[in-house]
Amino acid sequence: MEVVYDSAKIREMLEENLTKMFETSISEAKSEQIYKALAASINEIMRRKRREFNTRVKTKKAKRVYYLSMEFLMGKSLRNNISNLGLFDTVEKVVEDIGFTIEDLCDHEPDAGLGNGGLGRLGACFLDALSSQQYPATGFSLRYEYGFFKQKIDHNGWQTEAPDVWLPEGDVWLTIRTDKVFNVKFDGEVVERNINGKTYYDYKNYNEVEAIPYDMMVPGAESDAVSALRLWRSRNVHTFDINSFSQGDYIKAMREYNDAELITKVLYPANEHYEGKVLRLKQQYFLVSASIQSIITDHFKNYGDIRSLPKHVAIHINDTHPALCIPELMRILIDNFQLSWDESWEIVTKTVAYTNHTIMAEALEKWEEFIIREKLPRIYVILKQIDRKFRDEARCLGVKNGDLDHLAVFSHDKVHMANLCVIASHKVNGVSALHSNIIKDSIFNGYYKVTPEKFTNVTNGIAYRRWLCQSNPLLNQLLEEKIGHSFYKDAVKLEDFSKFVDDEEVLNRLEEIKYKNKCDFAKYLYKKEGIVIDPKTRFDVQVKRLHEYKRQLLNVLKIVFLLTQLEENYNADFTPQTFIFGAKAAPSYLAAKQVIQLIYCLSKEIEKRPEIREKLNVVFTENYCVTTAEKLMPASEVSEQISLAGKEASGTGNMKFMINGALTLGTLDGANVEMCENLNGENIFIFGLKSEDVKKIYEKGYNPYDYFNNNENIRKVLNRLNQGFNGQSFAHITDYLLNHYPQADPYMCLADFDSYLEAHYKMDELYKDKIKWNKASLMNISRAGIFSADRSIDEYAENIWNIKRI
Repeated sequence: MEVVYDSAKIREMLEENLTKMFETSISEAKSEQIYKALAASINEIMRRKRREFNTRVKTKKAKRVYYLSMEFLMGKSLRNNISNLGLFDTVEKVVEDIGFTIEDLCDHEPDAGLGNGGLGRLGACFLDALSSQQYPATGFSLRYEYGFFKQKIDHNGWQTEAPDVWLPEGDVWLTIRTDKVFNVKFDGEVVERNINGKTYYDYKNYNEVEAIPYDMMVPGAESDAVSALRLWRSRNVHTFDINSFSQGDYIKAMREYNDAELITKVLYPANEHYEGKVLRLKQQYFLVSASIQSIITDHFKNYGDIRSLPKHVAIHINDTHPALCIPELMRILIDNFQLSWDESWEIVTKTVAYTNHTIMAEALEKWEEFIIREKLPRIYVILKQIDRKFRDEARCLGVKNGDLDHLAVFSHDKVHMANLCVIASHKVNGVSALHSNIIKDSIFNGYYKVTPEKFTNVTNGIAYRRWLCQSNPLLNQLLEEKIGHSFYKDAVKLEDFSKFVDDEEVLNRLEEIKYKNKCDFAKYLYKKEGIVIDPKTRFDVQVKRLHEYKRQLLNVLKIVFLLTQLEENYNADFTPQTFIFGAKAAPSYLAAKQVIQLIYCLSKEIEKRPEIREKLNVVFTENYCVTTAEKLMPASEVSEQISLAGKEASGTGNMKFMINGALTLGTLDGANVEMCENLNGENIFIFGLKSEDVKKIYEKGYNPYDYFNNNENIRKVLNRLNQGFNGQSFAHITDYLLNHYPQADPYMCLADFDSYLEAHYKMDELYKDKIKWNKASLMNISRAGIFSADRSIDEYAENIWNIKRI
């Protein structure tokens, strides 16, 4: 019998959970208790839907996809879950009848500490789209106790890191699955035995860690499906050493417990030292071993035939972090099911697919061979066998010995994880058209020459219902009025909005909505950090992970130039503008932290000068996260997407800005290329070198002094850096741009500076004509539907996973 979740039923469930969890009533409960009890109620609804959907999947014997990723940047769950379940209005009425608002309850929920940047946010968007499109899916990751880190900027502008303590309020969305616990083995040694011509491997003297699963439900929008994100927590398998503890040796008693639980403490532990490298490797193997064991156990329970795995299971590797799922799956097939090596390899290569997210050499993971040999001895044996098989087959295909080291799993005492992924996967995709072409022409060209059919493209997409419909309710209301509700499930229908490009009433409402969103963000920022910004100024925004190739530094150089113009002539014609930055730098990434310090000190310098600040303001929002993005994207007017061409795989922030009506100032990099094409080259401001130009300059030899010596504006900006801001000289940034070894200005900020400045002024001219600007904004909204995660997932389902909607 179908349960109707009306306001009476939701209130009944809420009352039951308040009694069960807190022994309190609705009339006496605090808002925090209401939040947790409501979350428990919504969880019950989602788990029931998940069970019902799984029953349909089993009945149809449908193929499932399992998506492995080291991070899923989920943000907050309450608003998204009740919206996707179609219960927002119902829950809102129940909550308001009690005397609270949805916003009151959301304030108690932290962002889930399960990710950091675009990789994690993409995974979250894909889970949403998989559920919304009714594909059978499960995500796998780790339950990080302290997330990535909580960013704090000290009084000198230096980033410091604190634990991101999210579980006390966030674990209400997690359901422990004690029936799905697995053990993961590290260390020890492997003994090879030959019995009747068959080789067996005995794994001895290993250390075991227990993998405890916690499931987070991800419901689809207007859908029967609910995906699960299974998060593994590490725990020691041995009993507590009570003897040592009783004798006062507390350190010995706790050592094994602490060593095991370290695995899931934080995302991306620093790996500049041996201990950090080992911990990262353990994290990755812990994730894949527990996940593959879970997948195989469920498959064998349902079908009883391990050889049918490719028919019913698709395993997707999101970047190289889960690459060890390949040898782990081999291990289970060979050691547990006694399949031959060749048959196991055939199953693996039909089951596994891989998405590459970068061409950056430092991000293409490589492990020292001795670490894998010591920590994962059985996996090491299998990796050696994969390497040997690949080398033999590559030679038969005509690959020369001189090229093999570049393509093989092992070379120069390193294990190359991207190579492993390409060798073992039946499909390999990039995440934008440009990026997919680059990987075929560069890092994976050797594979592409012999197996071109393996390579494809799936341009990234966003969960637009979250980033438009939920985050920008005023714009969503306007769209519903003008083009109806159909775009909610078919983002391409946003194109119908272009019919209103000459409608004065619609254009005026767009402007009013943007201003209201700017006011809302200004209030949010003041409440969050005490920072005052003027919503009457233009909001020019660059928010993303801090990395040299993303070129936050180029943006700062432009701002410094604008500052010098005002310092020389305060009365110059100047559009009041606020530049907003948000970014985390990896804890050991010195160059990135120096850029954050530069932004902070520039901001403080301007803050002291009110005559400048009313025309030019700079702010750095601390601890940038999904929740801040949900407030900021709808308020943004200019989207800075200025990475060096050929370096950004795709980007998804660019898509979120676009669908909320911001205009892009960017290079022809990543998905910017497709955004530009979809806009017919209009209503977007493109500048800078193209990827082929960058390649030619690198090959010729890039010398930033060529630009410094011939450009007065660049010299002016660098002299101002030397002079400094807020009492701090940034001559070291100048030195980085001109003299850094082995390559000064490695991401060509100076080469693109003039073109960037020209595009900025072109954008500024359009902004002065409000009608034309609003038309351009409307056209961006109407052309953004192609960048839906729903479209991306349909392409994966059809071209890579071969799964069907249920």
